[in-house]
Amino acid sequence: MLRYWIKIIFSLYVQLVIAKVPNDSIYHKIQTLEMRLKHLAEYAFKSKNEQQRLDSNKVFFQLFKEIFQYPESFQYPFDSLKKDVSFLMNKDKTFRIITWNVPKNDGTHLYFGFIQHWFKEKKNESVTYRLHTLIDVSNTLKNSPETYVGKPDKWFGMLYYQIIEGIDYWILLGWDGNEKLIQRKFIDVLYFKKDGTPIFGKDVFKMPKKNPKRIMFQYSSDVVMTLRYEPKKNAIVFSHLSPDSDDPYLKNQYQFYGPDGSFDAFVKDKDKWKLVEDIDMRNPDDSYSPSKKPDPKKQKPLYQPK
Repeated sequence: MLRYWIKIIFSLYVQLVIAKVPNDSIYHKIQTLEMRLKHLAEYAFKSKNEQQRLDSNKVFFQLFKEIFQYPESFQYPFDSLKKDVSFLMNKDKTFRIITWNVPKNDGTHLYFGFIQHWFKEKKNESVTYRLHTLIDVSNTLKNSPETYVGKPDKWFGMLYYQIIEGIDYWILLGWDGNEKLIQRKFIDVLYFKKDGTPIFGKDVFKMPKKNPKRIMFQYSSDVVMTLRYEPKKNAIVFSHLSPDSDDPYLKNQYQFYGPDGSFDAFVKDKDKWKLVEDIDMRNPDDSYSPSKKPDPKKQKPLYQPK
């Protein structure tokens, strides 16, 4: 409880600091640079020429970095870029994480990003603004992505699309195009060390025979997988993935994996997320507890053929 109130007090102090009316000249400069970013986005994300996408993104990245040097940029909305760039801010407005991806012709993706962070190291110090550049090293990792823990300069890159609030850490749901045949989704974890350093990956999941720092799902690039947070039940719901046939040779051949119509969830259990299998998505009163597994005979089918 004490940690909770300390967090609330710090959050209010940060918001007082950043709520000052921004310098008009800086705000105008950010607006001007946003127009340039919008123009570059047409080439960085939509050009059919790969080299043009990569070259445009280099300028796109540097312009963003220039803008984010200004603390006033923290609350700037960048509305014209939200179709191509993800902006996620925590509820207390102490940090914002920005990510985007550039597709390559071979089906892989390059990931880029920043974290804007308001940080107070000691009680008697004022809040300071920090900018962290995210450097994707996912292609160089030898260990499993689920056990990897990294700082911003050694980030396992992905496109984050949803943030889940926490006291000591935050959950980030992300997508990775990976390659032509297999795509991936992740339940990632972000927290900040006492010195303000962001860390990706943390032991917050309770599941049998595993001790992951993040959760990875691999499945066919031709299908759509559900992975979302349900705030009313404080649960992360996701499609159960399996091969499209019973052929034993398809095990771990993830280009043949897809949703099988059932769902699992990670349910908040104190300061951890506990795996609950075979949840009933059709019952709005179901709390997704382990004791409430659905009876297949009583469930209505997701799809009824005509």
